[in-house]
Amino acid sequence: MKKFNVIIASILFSGMFFLASCGENEPNVTITYYGEKEYKELSKHINIPEYPYNYSFSLPKHTFLTSTPMNDDLATLGRVLFYDKNLSKDKTISCASCHKQEIAFSDDVAFSEGVQNRATARNSIALGSVLNFAAYYGNFGGVPFFWDNRATSVQDQSKATLGNPLEMDMKMHEVANAVNGLDYYKPLIKQAYKGSDEISETQILNAIGEFVNSITNYNTKFDRELDNQWQMYGSLNNNVTRDFPGFSASENNGKKLYLQHCSNCHGSNSARPPVMKANNGLMLQYNDLGVASTTGYSFDESMFKVPTLRNISRTAPYMHNGMLKTLKDVIDHYSEGIKNHKNLSSDLKIGSSPKKMNFSETEKEDLLAFLQTLNDDKIVSDPKFSDPFQK
Repeated sequence: MKKFNVIIASILFSGMFFLASCGENEPNVTITYYGEKEYKELSKHINIPEYPYNYSFSLPKHTFLTSTPMNDDLATLGRVLFYDKNLSKDKTISCASCHKQEIAFSDDVAFSEGVQNRATARNSIALGSVLNFAAYYGNFGGVPFFWDNRATSVQDQSKATLGNPLEMDMKMHEVANAVNGLDYYKPLIKQAYKGSDEISETQILNAIGEFVNSITNYNTKFDRELDNQWQMYGSLNNNVTRDFPGFSASENNGKKLYLQHCSNCHGSNSARPPVMKANNGLMLQYNDLGVASTTGYSFDESMFKVPTLRNISRTAPYMHNGMLKTLKDVIDHYSEGIKNHKNLSSDLKIGSSPKKMNFSETEKEDLLAFLQTLNDDKIVSDPKFSDPFQK
């Protein structure tokens, strides 16, 4: 009997050793979300997690827009489309070429480089300059796109960029043919649209729109202080004008200067500008008609989009033509350099003459300090917005 027990114990020990050995050798894991074969094909070209990132988000309390659900599969597809150079005529340019994540989806040159080394007509607007695209451009009638305000949705903007001869120079049917000819898109399309592994022109634009609309820029010092004001007083109202406890003296002084001199055009809570277009006296004579190139009205000549200022310290050079190289140059312009253009906005005039704000050097430094509180440090490195392609 004792011998029998020893034999049984040996068998059990051997079985336990065999199971442990199997664990050490790591059994094959089957990828189930995209499919094992499909995920293997995807991984040859792009770095993508087995399960998609979560693209839904909750905005700060002070915005009144606290939760926005996004389609993770559609945004994932849009991310790949956004970074894919195969969608340009010479396969050298992607949307991200002119909108670089590390500088808040802006470009660091006055005029970006398009296909065939062509230069764009205007400075690339930073996609990371808004609280959130879906909230900023999509709700309450939305805000128009481009420096001349000619587009009304991310889809319209994307189509115009893809088709611009100076940028990507692709007609939409060419874009669709390119996407449908690339095997790594098939599992992404299947997940995003729950059916065919081919995609239409409209579906491509909707996917890019879902990705861009998910970009958020609210992890800022400014937003944290606004939320504190909201929690203390139950509303913002005039509480934006109070000194923020979390701000330095310089940042609070800069905020006061901003509210006094800049907020009429750019807004007091850095969410949505009160005005959609303005002439800021950059020059007396412009080669660019601005909004008038779309409307044809003389009073729109050399009027341009009023951008929001989130991540502004990261997005040099500035203005529609990138002629101001630093943020200090911008402040100097408003301080003493405004030109008396015929369509100069009334907020920048006293009577019939341009304003001279004449900031002291200390005030200029305070303004710079405040504008840096609008930086979102997460967006510039968040992996779900990064380039997915293998280097």
